[in-house]
Amino acid sequence: MAVTDEAILKIKDMILSGEIKPRDKLPPEKELSERLGLSRSSLREAVKALEVIRVLDVRRGDGTYVTSLEPRLLLEAMTFITDLHTDSSVLELFAVRRILEPAAAALAAMRITADELATLRALLELANESTDVEGLVTADVSFHGAIAAASGNAYLASLIDALSSHTMRARIWRGLTQEHSVERTLAEHKAIADALEGHDAQLAQALTIVHISGIEQWLRDAMVTD
Repeated sequence: MAVTDEAILKIKDMILSGEIKPRDKLPPEKELSERLGLSRSSLREAVKALEVIRVLDVRRGDGTYVTSLEPRLLLEAMTFITDLHTDSSVLELFAVRRILEPAAAALAAMRITADELATLRALLELANESTDVEGLVTADVSFHGAIAAASGNAYLASLIDALSSHTMRARIWRGLTQEHSVERTLAEHKAIADALEGHDAQLAQALTIVHISGIEQWLRDAMVTD
């Protein structure tokens, strides 16, 4: 095992054991390197790596802290990776969305509050038949994000957020090339919201599968045509 990898694992063990907790400040570099039996250079490399994936926060002139370790932070690395997707791999992203978002909708149907439903209804009002494609896509991302948040699972919501924001281009092209896509999308959103309001988990799940699968199938057909 590389020395830097060993250093990363030792810091992780400190967090897992509760020796250091979210938002705690790490001991000074010299003290920590001696405690872990590591060179200061390998410790620095480990800290840099953990800073990149948002486990540690290096504050110049102050010290190094454990971050909040919230899902939103820890999944930022995945957001960066999905940013690099190619046109062919976007279908794989949609396939993941087709698995995750219906599950989130089912959870949301069981847990959604009156305030969250009000927010969802307000988001529906942001788009209509005269909304341009970019506006529709923005409203669509917000709508799906609100449902994921209502699922009550922060990791699931963060995963969906990372995936949804990186399928924008495909949805924009869909709106530009298909007739009646705006009307269809709005109708599908309203049906999903109605199912959530009725706390019908199975219906919310089924409608979300249909909604995402429609976009996925269009993209698949478009890529074959190209």
